[in-house]
Amino acid sequence: MRMYDIIKKKRDGGELSTEEIRYFINGVTDGSVPDYQAAALCMAIYFKRMSVRETCDLTYAVRDSGDTLDFSAVNGLRVDKHSTGGVGDKTSLVVGAVVASFGVKVAKISGRGLGHTGGTIDKLEAIEGFNTAIPHVDFIRQVNEIGFAIVGQSGELTPADKKLYALRDVTATVDSMPLIAASIMGKKLAVGDDCIVLDVKTGSGSFMKTVEDSVALARLMVDIGKNAGKKIVALITDMDRPLGYAIGNSLEVIEAVDTLKGHGPEDFTEVCTYLAAHMLSLAGKGSVDDCKKLVAQSIADGSAFEKLKQMVKAQGGDVKLIDDTANFKKANYSHKVICANRGYICKSDTEAYGLASLALGAGRNALGDKIDYSAGIILNKKTGDFVEEGEEIATLYSNDKSSFERAEKILLSATEIKDSKPEEEPLIYCTVE
Repeated sequence: MRMYDIIKKKRDGGELSTEEIRYFINGVTDGSVPDYQAAALCMAIYFKRMSVRETCDLTYAVRDSGDTLDFSAVNGLRVDKHSTGGVGDKTSLVVGAVVASFGVKVAKISGRGLGHTGGTIDKLEAIEGFNTAIPHVDFIRQVNEIGFAIVGQSGELTPADKKLYALRDVTATVDSMPLIAASIMGKKLAVGDDCIVLDVKTGSGSFMKTVEDSVALARLMVDIGKNAGKKIVALITDMDRPLGYAIGNSLEVIEAVDTLKGHGPEDFTEVCTYLAAHMLSLAGKGSVDDCKKLVAQSIADGSAFEKLKQMVKAQGGDVKLIDDTANFKKANYSHKVICANRGYICKSDTEAYGLASLALGAGRNALGDKIDYSAGIILNKKTGDFVEEGEEIATLYSNDKSSFERAEKILLSATEIKDSKPEEEPLIYCTVE
């Protein structure tokens, strides 16, 4: 068997066998398949897609490429949430704390930034001292003791995905449905959580641009999960506008903390409430409507906020930053973005907003780039808001003053202003069970 033949077969629209997919993933894992051939097959998959059977085989091969985590020592039911990626999406910090505050275990394996989207691990590492690489034995102990832990993907867990993840990021093959499904579900199945809630984004700031594609991806992942014996549900949520008002690592952590203190943005709070309620419902805490009330309760009484503090402290993070977010390190420079027109913001290209944040240093343009944790954007206005000529619509933050011109140009060109107010789009489109 040769990679050349496998690439050619998929390039020409053929369906890969289970053996061919296993050969590819095994080769990626042990290094016998070079990066250029792995990237070539990813590109062929991007254009020619995969059948459901191929995608399932790819998922199981990714799962089996390394260790699977043994959670038998965890006392209680484990629930996880995974997002397909978006701009301003810092929900894991909020929903994990909320769910853990009710005694449900959240043992989460998260990723770094990919393309125009930010990663949960990058956000957590904006907290000084926070360790995202704790040993497995400490991870299990922390989950048992406080019910909540978030770590990065280890070298032993789905190593094939770790390599493909990095290649997809730099070869424009991120937004491929079978590659997304195999990446997400391969990790979820290797981790072995009992219940999984998927947050499948749709719109200009997501990898799936239409509701139809997002539902198709959700159904594919739910089917993979159910076939593996998991309790699983997917929510289709809006990403035609950034989630919340903060884009960038430390800025998003601050907004998540504000939300747990009860004064977060309305849209972000609503999405977090739905996700956490479905997680609690899968864990047997009641109907989704009943669990929404539990979510509100845990925020109102401060128990969710205290759970975040416990998690940060346990993983070495500076809790003073959580108690008072004014202690976060600030960027050296800021720049106001002024609107040249009068009217309603009727549309924002959310992916471009993410790219503007990337230009400021908040993400990676290439593998190995260093992130500026203090860089990013605070939005003053969003889709549906009325703006006056000369009004400030956003503030840019960076330690590289020269980045402002490009970032401002990207953001302004991505913001469409008209005389009439646009129709309000839903934040949660549907649930896929």
